Amino acid sequence: MPRYLTQDWLDAANGALSSSTTLAEAAADIELTVQQVVTDGPDGDVAYHVDVELGAVRIVRGDAHAPTVTFEQTWDTASAIGRGELSAQGAFMTGLIRVRGDIPKLVEHGSVFGGVDDVLAELRAHTTY
Repeated sequence: MPRYLTQDWLDAANGALSSSTTLAEAAADIELTVQQVVTDGPDGDVAYHVDVELGAVRIVRGDAHAPTVTFEQTWDTASAIGRGELSAQGAFMTGLIRVRGDIPKLVEHGSVFGGVDDVLAELRAHTTY
């Protein structure tokens, strides 16, 4: 079982994302990058981003060059969301996630990120936090 946000986890996530034809179809005309910054983790701070580029969806470790939107949260918040104990919307509404960038563009393409969430559901079930 991969531990959340390690390279093994990112590799498994990318394998799942690249094998989803439904997700590729949903992302066919979309280009955006969502940067995630997770602070206070067991290995320190972790930055990664989700690139959606004309049908291809992948997760890349590190900072994005020009993210569309950036989310910042603590490890505890990210892990609770990953385990399904807390919704991302709930975390945002209570100030546990800070967001900056082009939020309307993210909202416009929210169905793609719902698709990412669906594709990664099985991986989350086999992830340690």
